[in-house]
Amino acid sequence: MSESTSRLGQDIRRARRQGMPAITRRQEDRLAGIVAHARAASPYYRELYRDLPERVTDPALLPVTDKKKLMANFDDWVTDRGITHERVSAFSDDPELIGQRFLGKYMVATTSGTSGRRGLFILDDRYMAVTSALTSHSLTSWLGPVGALRATARGGRFAQLVATGGHYAGFAGYSRMVREGGWRAKLIRAFSVHTPMAELVGRLNAYRPAVVIGYASTIMLLAAEQEAGRLRIDPLLIEPAGETMTVGDTDRIAAAFGTKVRTIYGATECAYLSYGCAEGWYHVNDDWAVVEPVDADHRPTPPGEFSHTVLVTNLANRVQPFLRYDLGDSVLVRPEPCPCGNPLPAIRVQGRAGDILTFPDGRGRDVSLAPLAFGTLFDRTPGVERFQIEQTAPTTLRVRLLPAAGADPDRVWQAARRELTRLLADNRLDGITVERAEEPPRQAPGGKYRTVIPLA
Repeated sequence: MSESTSRLGQDIRRARRQGMPAITRRQEDRLAGIVAHARAASPYYRELYRDLPERVTDPALLPVTDKKKLMANFDDWVTDRGITHERVSAFSDDPELIGQRFLGKYMVATTSGTSGRRGLFILDDRYMAVTSALTSHSLTSWLGPVGALRATARGGRFAQLVATGGHYAGFAGYSRMVREGGWRAKLIRAFSVHTPMAELVGRLNAYRPAVVIGYASTIMLLAAEQEAGRLRIDPLLIEPAGETMTVGDTDRIAAAFGTKVRTIYGATECAYLSYGCAEGWYHVNDDWAVVEPVDADHRPTPPGEFSHTVLVTNLANRVQPFLRYDLGDSVLVRPEPCPCGNPLPAIRVQGRAGDILTFPDGRGRDVSLAPLAFGTLFDRTPGVERFQIEQTAPTTLRVRLLPAAGADPDRVWQAARRELTRLLADNRLDGITVERAEEPPRQAPGGKYRTVIPLA
């Protein structure tokens, strides 16, 4: 099933005009539809849901899933019998295929996520169209009519800060868009977060984007460059994504660039989950997603309290259904209506903080690297099941690796160290000691793994 972005956009606008009762009806109908589809086409869900009612409109009836369970049952989880873990792994291991259609139909995305455990994700056209429609709707509301005209007058140039070198969702989506052409391909340019900062600043100065979208930690680094006068761009809108930000962070970005800042909270499993407002809250797109903040026993967390984790249901992706999926983040639901006037549920996110590592370069200056640079490095290193990198001294990094089953630990370490050394050298950090830890990655007291830990 595929739907055009324009028709989806019309339905989104209609639902918003009609209010929360209409949005809730859509959520219930779409939940019932995707549960029925999953039961019919996925052997995993057919067994998991064997005792459920025929029509399910209450997500609380569904068992909880997570990345570990779903990846362990990959071939039975997906709803297209032509998809196998082996075939997707082979596809994702080939950088020449980034942005191409797997089986002529789907986009493949890989991510290590906050847990450091690699995931293989299949994104169908329906999911991509819903993401595009919701993103366009939010962008239009953020810019407003005047802002949209100003952006058009500036050439409508978008700068997208992405992790390159792998099938990461942002880069894979951009590569597919460029391959398949269309008007969007003429307006958006990708900039690698792996680019040394001085070079990235020069490229952005030359491009002069009207809108900047990208990882929050990289945008924070760019804000410092703008404050120092080395970066000289004047975007109409900045959209940090992927990592938690404080109000102080967004205020600093807004002041540095003299512009509007709107944040995005989502994941590869559900990219369109929510979009930020002027009051600093994320509004959940309830017509296309279900968000359930819960405690450690998966019982609902009351509004106004941070949850132990959050369960997310993606109502668009039918080829790889994420239903009541434990995303691992701690969120809080606003107990009263948001002052911005948006009736959609408003949340704050405590998890997924992006910690920036800062090193002395030996020449009297500090060099800061975003955590994404390290995360994607290990994600594309063969044989890494889980990783953790900790800065134990200003010039020392301690690397904890859990090799995948059957992988040679020494060979995995040599590959990881080689990539890490190259990253440091590219940023003129030649005096950094890289240590191999004997112990595996450590859990925080709350049970989560931090993949990048800066110096205390």
